Amino acid sequence: MAVQRENIETFMELAVRHPVLDVRSPAEFQQGHIPGALSFPLFSDEERKIVGTAYKQQTREIAIKLGLQFFGPKMVAMVEEAERIINEHTKKKKKQSHDESHRPKLLVHCWRGGMRSAGIAWLLDLYGFEVHTLQGGYKAYRNKVHQLFNQPFPFRMIGGCTGSGKTLLIQHMIQQGQHAIDLEGLASHRGSAFGNLGMPPQPTQEMFENLLGEKLVALLQLPVAPATIWLEDESQRIGNVNIPGALFQQMRNSPLYFLDIPFEERLQQILKDYGSHPKEQIIATILRIRKRLGGLETKTAVQAMLDDDVTGCFRILLKYYDKYYLGSLENYRPVAAAFIKKIQLASVHPTNNYQALKDSLEKGSV
Repeated sequence: MAVQRENIETFMELAVRHPVLDVRSPAEFQQGHIPGALSFPLFSDEERKIVGTAYKQQTREIAIKLGLQFFGPKMVAMVEEAERIINEHTKKKKKQSHDESHRPKLLVHCWRGGMRSAGIAWLLDLYGFEVHTLQGGYKAYRNKVHQLFNQPFPFRMIGGCTGSGKTLLIQHMIQQGQHAIDLEGLASHRGSAFGNLGMPPQPTQEMFENLLGEKLVALLQLPVAPATIWLEDESQRIGNVNIPGALFQQMRNSPLYFLDIPFEERLQQILKDYGSHPKEQIIATILRIRKRLGGLETKTAVQAMLDDDVTGCFRILLKYYDKYYLGSLENYRPVAAAFIKKIQLASVHPTNNYQALKDSLEKGSV
């Protein structure tokens, strides 16, 4: 069977059921890739640099010959790796029907859908695999992601001061089958200056956008389009990544449900989240925000941590974050009364707070 070239829509439909091989270099893959894709590089980072330089500074023909020199010795290993991927995939899908329509396919793409994917696709097709390539390559995928962020979405926001358990509530809502996206989970960051403590490394900006796009597409492809998609009320910047501008503007203009929880309850939640981290990490983070926190408060908070008064330290920090969040809440919503509904809650308890949110919705939405 000849290699089949697919548009981005068909390619992504197939990607739900079949392995995607990203044949770009390891560094390109690390920068960002289609979620779930496997790194299957034609060239190493150094080899790609050599071929690219030859293409720009010498001739196309010289670059192709160099590429073939790198490609030739790898052919057998690539076929064997493709076999391993297919066998592993088949084992995972063993409960499915094994007729021709369910025969595993290999989906292959490079950056623009050019020579790299064509070379790998030729090899795998020659060996006997059913191969599909992506027209326009990964660049077409990224264009699709950017277009997605300009679409209108039925967002409703979960707001509240620091320590209100907003992410806990979002995660509970997802478990209960609600249409919601955990932005901080995708970003691997809790949002504040302390948000990286205890978290895995953040994705690149490009990868964060891909992961967010994947979640939105999954909701859009449901049999019945969601009437509401719940998100946490975030700043545009979450650690080192940013929510795309058009999407963030939609979030700012969406109804917000503010979890109004007593200070002491939120303080206990903050201590639970951050209080056990090494003293040196907490002090270093305090020093990074000293310009906004102020000299006296910074000195007092650091001294409290040095004195092992963790509660006293975080009490200072929580007061700062309350002032910061409430100020931004007033500034970004021009008609606050029409957009914000406060829900009085006794504690940070996702099950109880989810029920309180449902009760609020039944009484009348924002």
